[in-house]
Amino acid sequence: MKIAFLSHLDLNLYLFRLPIMKELVKKGHRVYAIAPKGEFLEKFLECGITPVNYEIERQSLNPFKELKTLKLIRSIVHDISPDILHTFMHKPNIYGNLTGAKNIVNTITGLGSFFIHDDIKSVGVRVLIEALYKCTSSRTKRIVFQNRDDLDHFVNKGIIPEEKAVLIKGSGIDTKAFEPMPKNKKLIKELGLGDKPVVLMVARVIRDKGVEEYIKAAELLKDRAYFLYAGEIDRGNKNAFIPGWKNINYLGFRSDIKELLSICDIFVLPSYREGIPRTLLEAASMEKPIVTTDTVGCKEVVDNGVNGFLVPVKDSKALAEKIEFLIDNPEIRKEFGKRGREKVLKEFDVKIVVEQYLRLYNEILD
Repeated sequence: MKIAFLSHLDLNLYLFRLPIMKELVKKGHRVYAIAPKGEFLEKFLECGITPVNYEIERQSLNPFKELKTLKLIRSIVHDISPDILHTFMHKPNIYGNLTGAKNIVNTITGLGSFFIHDDIKSVGVRVLIEALYKCTSSRTKRIVFQNRDDLDHFVNKGIIPEEKAVLIKGSGIDTKAFEPMPKNKKLIKELGLGDKPVVLMVARVIRDKGVEEYIKAAELLKDRAYFLYAGEIDRGNKNAFIPGWKNINYLGFRSDIKELLSICDIFVLPSYREGIPRTLLEAASMEKPIVTTDTVGCKEVVDNGVNGFLVPVKDSKALAEKIEFLIDNPEIRKEFGKRGREKVLKEFDVKIVVEQYLRLYNEILD
């Protein structure tokens, strides 16, 4: 069997889809990774996966450029002739639906910033995205959603038929790789941290992740804890910005997330909307208490008062209050952390997610 995975980011496929791709290779299937060439595309070769490059402008709405990209993707898919074409993110989903592949699976990992804001451009693009899904969904076998809210939105608005909608929570997390571990003393020394609790946020630097709220919370609690932020500035995103990192140690892009999680006492993500945030899964898997927002995607990972706290979106004061409560209560931090790992093991372990996708593929082919 030949299965092709299509995305507009090689990083997206490599970081989030590799476990299912490797499992398919292990079972003897031919697997293709179709994505624009970045630093990860050639790494698929090491896993027995065939990388295929195409060019795309993520933020482009130019119809001539998009038509050119669509033609290229159609040509690639035609040459591979996969038994299943599995696509991820809005543009690849829509373009994949127009390739003529016989068995297409879309995965909507999150609805994105256009479904958060109500400015003219966001509303216009949102209407366009919904219309394109409605027009092309007849060509898909299944459409996978990572949380119930996004699935209900598409079904209740009549964008897709209910019988095609499938809920698979997130991309899974390797709970063995993200086990609890002792604090990395070398990293603590490198960052110049003392005895105060460490608060960590890991996310792209865009407003929709709640960066400004995190900065305001740090201002309120600057004498109570160390505040760290890891993540690159997503210059290709319309909500990208470069804040002043007052009271926060901004670390930029980091590849040592596991080590950073080891030294943190409280993990924070005040995002406005998500699919299922991988960073929350990683933090919970390593037994870290979480403070996040009571919004789509985030509330799937955190049970309020059980393994963390949920606060209102864009409420920096409430965010600071819950962080301060955890600063003052180390025993509750410990208990929240244990419950968080239990939840991840039960609901989000990568083995569970991989098995769900394998069952889906077999169902389609049968």
